[in-house]
Amino acid sequence: MQTTWKGTISFGLVSIPVHLYSATQEHDVPLHQVHAKDGGRVRMKRYCEQEEKEVPYAEIAKGYESPDGRTVTLSDEDLADLPLPSKKIIDVLAFVDEGEIDPLMFSKAYYVGVADKAAAKPYALLRDALTESGQIAVTKIALRTRESPAVLRVHDNTLVLQTCIWPDEVRPAAGIAPEEDVTVRPQELKMARSLMDTLSEDFDLSQLHDDYQQALQQVITARLEGVEIPHEEEPGEAPDNVIDLMEALRSSLKQARGGHGPAGGPAAGADEEPEEQPGPRKRAAPAKKSTAAARKTAAKSTAAKPTGTKKSTTAKATSTSKSTSAVKSTSAAKKTASRKSAAPRKAS
Repeated sequence: MQTTWKGTISFGLVSIPVHLYSATQEHDVPLHQVHAKDGGRVRMKRYCEQEEKEVPYAEIAKGYESPDGRTVTLSDEDLADLPLPSKKIIDVLAFVDEGEIDPLMFSKAYYVGVADKAAAKPYALLRDALTESGQIAVTKIALRTRESPAVLRVHDNTLVLQTCIWPDEVRPAAGIAPEEDVTVRPQELKMARSLMDTLSEDFDLSQLHDDYQQALQQVITARLEGVEIPHEEEPGEAPDNVIDLMEALRSSLKQARGGHGPAGGPAAGADEEPEEQPGPRKRAAPAKKSTAAARKTAAKSTAAKPTGTKKSTTAKATSTSKSTSAVKSTSAAKKTASRKSAAPRKAS
């Protein structure tokens, strides 16, 4: 791993010779500019406006233009001789809780390694002290042409220096968030928390990957092989959930639970909107009138029931007597027919 910076951590009277190594790397697909008509490479030329010609990189220096139009040229030697203590020393200024540093201030991270064997013990001392206290060290460092605040913290048993921007470089957020009063109901908040818990189940940050770079590589491969470029379906428009936020939360929760097993987990039952407590009833007098009217109606229906019962009983008796008469007449007819068939026939 290539060394980015060499210097010393100053921890009180303790000095720790260290090297810095870049802790991160980006996996971008390298693209360059070409002429769209014929694919010819387009290159940037270093052109001097005074002499109206291209100049080599070795003759390039840094300059500053003052408000009145004058230009000051600064060579590499001028920048190297700046009276800046933080050029070679990481001076520990204080130890604070990590929560005191706004994450907006964090910038690039570097692994801190020892420069020689003698630095191993003070390195381990600072690392273990930070681990035991749960704090981070606030420092300053000059990298290339910029001095920055930085913090020292522990990651995987290794010291990490993370540069920061200055506090006055963080833009204020005033006027960006909604300024009007917004009321969030308890059931909406409960539903949102349930959705958060469901989405966080079995989440592994290390499994994330760059879909854009993968898709870009597929397009490049298709161009090289002369085949059709793969196309994804156009995503639909995002639903407008401002009108019915509760329904959007409920649908999101059901969709999230689709890949997390049964709905009887920790978030079970949260998709049901809690019933609101009924408020105090008003106009109690009309309620009494309606109760009295209901009682009168019930009394009338009770009084009408015996009549219906008598009619029903009479009808049943009539039906029974009719069926009995029919049975008797049928039986008599059968006996008469039997007697006639049993009588002897006369000779003709």
